[in-house]
Amino acid sequence: MDQQDLRRRFGTLTTAHLADACIRAQLPVRCGPALLRAVVPGGRLIGRASPARHAGSVDVFLEAFERAEPGDVLVVDNGGRLDEACVGDLVVLEAQAAGLAGIVIWGLHRDTADMRAIGLPVFSLGAIPTGPLRLDPRPHDAMDSATVGDWTVSRDDLVLGDDDGVLFVPAARAADLFRLAEKIRDTERRQADRIRAGDSLRGQVRFDSYLARRRETPSLTFREHLRAVGGAIEE
Repeated sequence: MDQQDLRRRFGTLTTAHLADACIRAQLPVRCGPALLRAVVPGGRLIGRASPARHAGSVDVFLEAFERAEPGDVLVVDNGGRLDEACVGDLVVLEAQAAGLAGIVIWGLHRDTADMRAIGLPVFSLGAIPTGPLRLDPRPHDAMDSATVGDWTVSRDDLVLGDDDGVLFVPAARAADLFRLAEKIRDTERRQADRIRAGDSLRGQVRFDSYLARRRETPSLTFREHLRAVGGAIEE
């Protein structure tokens, strides 16, 4: 899928839908840590990862912008440090001017008020006034990959972000994952409409039948039952 199609289809989905799709597709669910949140609530982004490992200077970001394509997402690896901000308003402005879709920071930012005024989606662990007070040797492969929490991200990955957080998925599987996510979304919407109309969720998923079957087969899981009856709650 191209960037325009990705943005259009993600506009009707959430990262939760895509995370459930990963489970359904038997792929690792590569979520950013829970503290990685949008600087401006309601921010959403999707695009190919443009990784950059920070070593104390913004030059790595500027070089990443030279290589990036419109619609990419800068993924900044600052080791999850909480003692310095590595991205400020000028980097965000430059990312916006370069046509990037947003920034994800495994670390902190600063210039929060200015970032909010700029409007480019930025996700980070939080804010602190000070920038880096160090300048470490830059790895030779600083733009090949970035680590965010437990996961390593490369240009082979898509980055998705919304109010639930950040998710990384393999770009090569995007079409399959979006189809699965859309099916999950549609099933959940039908279930929600039926609950509002008075048809309980327990009734929809035949929960009494599940309890009876589990008494006969203790190893039966609720997910197996849901798949048999066509429900969507857990994935």
